[in-house]
Amino acid sequence: MDGITGTAALVAGAEDVWTVAGRNFRSRLVVGTGKYKDLEETAAAIEASGAEMVTVAVRRVNLSDPNAPMLQDYVDPKKYTYLPNTAGCHTARDAVRTLRLAREAGGWNLVKLEVLGPPPHLYPDMAATFEAAEALLKDGFEVMVYCSDDPVAAKRLEDMGCVAIMPLGAPIGSGLGIQNPAMISMLIEQTKVPLLVDAGVGTASDAAIAMELGCTAVLLNSAIAHAKDPVRMARAMKLAVESGRLCHLAGRMPRRMGADPSSPLTGLIR
Repeated sequence: MDGITGTAALVAGAEDVWTVAGRNFRSRLVVGTGKYKDLEETAAAIEASGAEMVTVAVRRVNLSDPNAPMLQDYVDPKKYTYLPNTAGCHTARDAVRTLRLAREAGGWNLVKLEVLGPPPHLYPDMAATFEAAEALLKDGFEVMVYCSDDPVAAKRLEDMGCVAIMPLGAPIGSGLGIQNPAMISMLIEQTKVPLLVDAGVGTASDAAIAMELGCTAVLLNSAIAHAKDPVRMARAMKLAVESGRLCHLAGRMPRRMGADPSSPLTGLIR
């Protein structure tokens, strides 16, 4: 448990689980499987992260051609929950078609929906996201949805039946960190399903901040895959998420404008 003992181990360990679509997870870090130099590095980084759920870009990862390297040979689907996503989709039609193909190929029903706007920002296209979510939910999918940090849009997606809300902390792949903590806090307060920060995390302190705010979990890919040492960064992210979660549960000290000495004034020799 990385040196965590006693009560803290209980808080960070087996008793502190989160649930999405009836599935329980101990790790609050969800990681992607793309952008690594090879599948060996992918597997090593995921192992170091401690993640139990991994996202899979259906359009970019080989899941069915036995004549080419397959992700399943390196990242065991019996050990990890695969979360097919619609990375690279810019229309509702493409996103829905991609996830229907994923279900046919692997039987996956729990999916991550993302429909992106045009470059350079790749901001969530919320009109297309609503359209795709409605179609997928009618089709029986359990939809974890990438979205803007707009409370109205997030509430609409939750009311539609999405099983997790996943607002961006900053533009996807930017590594800018959590640029919108106030908005994320508003979403956490109103959302009854799991809320995961998805996009923008660049380093371990960003992941810790997301968890300190009260997010259910953090989803990231580029921050690990683009690090100079992805395996070491994966472990850093694991510890950061655990740390941030413990901070949130412990409750930080109140902020003050003035000083307050930590040593008691009683017993001073005068």
